[in-house]
Amino acid sequence: MSFRALLSSSNFPKSPSGTISSGNKTNPTRSLNRIPLYSLHGCRLSRVSVCEGRRRSRSGKVHADVRDILDSLRDSVKFKDGLNDIASSEDDLDTTVPWWEQFPKRWVIVLLCFSAFLLCNMDRVNMSIAILPMSAEFNWNPSTVGLIQSSFFWGYLLTQIAGGIWADTVGGKSVLGFGVIWWSIATALTPVAAKLGLPFLLVVRAFMGIGEGVAMPAMNNILSKWVPVAERSRSLALVYSGMYLGSVTGFAFSPFLIHQYGWPSVFYSFGSLGTVWVALWINKAYSSPNDDPQLRPQEKKLIVSNCISKQPVKTIPWKLILSKPPVWALIVSHFCHNWGTFILLTWMPTYYNQVLKFNLTESGLFCVLPWLTMAFSANLGGWIADTLVSKGLSVTTVRKIMQSIGFLGPAFFLTQLSHVDSPAMAVLCMACSQGTDAFSQSGLYSNHQDIVPRYSGVLLGLSNTAGVLAGVFGTAATGYILQHGSWDDVFKVSVGLYLVGTVVWNLFSTGEKILD
Repeated sequence: MSFRALLSSSNFPKSPSGTISSGNKTNPTRSLNRIPLYSLHGCRLSRVSVCEGRRRSRSGKVHADVRDILDSLRDSVKFKDGLNDIASSEDDLDTTVPWWEQFPKRWVIVLLCFSAFLLCNMDRVNMSIAILPMSAEFNWNPSTVGLIQSSFFWGYLLTQIAGGIWADTVGGKSVLGFGVIWWSIATALTPVAAKLGLPFLLVVRAFMGIGEGVAMPAMNNILSKWVPVAERSRSLALVYSGMYLGSVTGFAFSPFLIHQYGWPSVFYSFGSLGTVWVALWINKAYSSPNDDPQLRPQEKKLIVSNCISKQPVKTIPWKLILSKPPVWALIVSHFCHNWGTFILLTWMPTYYNQVLKFNLTESGLFCVLPWLTMAFSANLGGWIADTLVSKGLSVTTVRKIMQSIGFLGPAFFLTQLSHVDSPAMAVLCMACSQGTDAFSQSGLYSNHQDIVPRYSGVLLGLSNTAGVLAGVFGTAATGYILQHGSWDDVFKVSVGLYLVGTVVWNLFSTGEKILD
């Protein structure tokens, strides 16, 4: 107990009426009717009015009682002043603690995950810009470009489930740290592989996908242990907005670097940033609050009492997990969502260049707007979702509302692209499409921790495997469609899958825990 708390709980002897009594047992025939205290200055009593008992002959004893009371009060006041001095010293000590040490450690973990996802998409989207000068230099046709873009997903697919199992069994810190190191090295090796030949480039891009494939399951595992349920949507929205801001950064800086230093500079500079992040991660991050020796007791109590996922996983009940309809709703919806998202992620600069006739710099800069919109919308959606849950709306209803916006919004705005006749309106439709898409972070992307919190890393790996398959098939199919059709055909396929996902999600998903 602090000194101030001790001080406030100190009880001086008082009568039921609020007056201070002597505390001595007196004869029933003699009583002190009242001893009101008008003011107390330091250790001096300015006025004490004493009404004696009925027998004035015993006034000497009454005066003696009063003197005892006064002496007791003087001692009590001196002691109270001493406690005030000590409490003030304690407050002074508290104010000397730097503000960054008082910052919640769980949000340090969230910010580190945010920065990891920032690097993740910076390293992923730089190829979307660099592919334009690379295809001109190496004489690649649209089918080859689609093959190169999809090769990333070959490796990304391999580590989704494996990354989830690894994170749930050994902890997310090691897994996410490995992923960042791995994909950073692969990014830096991309120019070398491209000059050696197409097969080498495909292998390096697949290797990069292996590293990035463990990021989502590892992050999901860490946040399930560090973030209380009431902060879940906001924390996940912030982390995923790191991906969007990574796209913004990649699209904004890649054209400048290419013009100034050539396309290889993009991969060298972006890949080197991973070393800075890893140094911070090793020093600051822990897989769970129980592993952090510097975590303040108050915050540890808050986290442990409000997080569901606590113990490491030893065995995974695959049959039981796959027998639940909400799990399959999550898997199917993730596939439908990622088909459209990955097409926009990888092909948007090409669309701006070929259809809207933007040059390389304009393509990169105009790609920034949709991703900025996504970063804003993701955090807005997270705030709305947590607010609705805190006001009593069921988690199931909130997840369905958020994901319905994440499906129907992009579907509507993509259908408008075939009716617009100006580049500005086309960019606006793209921005609105991806802005509403970002509400999915408070929908299906938050649902893994809702329904199976203990196996959230595994479930995210499972559902994201379906999402990656959508990326592999969708990215490659887009190159094929463009050789034999048009961009309208590309968008029609995406709209159809968004509508399928809406129906499946609203029929079978839930926000309640279905498995301990």
